[in-house]
Amino acid sequence: MAKDTALIVVDMQVGVFNEATIPAVFESEKLLSNVSRLIEKARNAVIPIVFIQHNGGKGHPLEQGTNDWQIHPGLDITNDDFTVQKHTPDSFYDTNLKGILDSNKISRVIIAGIQTEYCIDTICRRAFSLGYDVTLVKDSHSTWNTDDLTASQIIEHHNSLLNEWFVSLKAENEIEFSHF
Repeated sequence: MAKDTALIVVDMQVGVFNEATIPAVFESEKLLSNVSRLIEKARNAVIPIVFIQHNGGKGHPLEQGTNDWQIHPGLDITNDDFTVQKHTPDSFYDTNLKGILDSNKISRVIIAGIQTEYCIDTICRRAFSLGYDVTLVKDSHSTWNTDDLTASQIIEHHNSLLNEWFVSLKAENEIEFSHF
């Protein structure tokens, strides 16, 4: 078991899957399934899990305190997990994330969640810059189409861009926490 590894799940909140609020994130069912399997593997290996929760302001799809702000119920959050509240795309900025990782002697992080070009990109770069060994689960982060690019193009671009400089890329089925 890798006592120096943590799974970080970014912004997997009800609102990003609620099509009544905004269009559901790209390949939402696959994303939920992959992240659920990562959580199960982490629990089986007794690896700490950190849920990052975006706190949107009044009227935001992830407005703090609303139902859409809650961590998605399909992700099996427990009292043993850590939850980090953030207000920007940077999960380290003005949060207790680094303190949680350092106090648990974490040197390796496995990252999954939402939104590829903002929160996922930023946490990968910041974690690398802070000295963590970073693995991005290449099929377990997602986003939405933009006017210029499809969600699939954005994901592929960021996997390519972040690979080797900032992260190691692995597919969900390649993640075995006992092998880190």
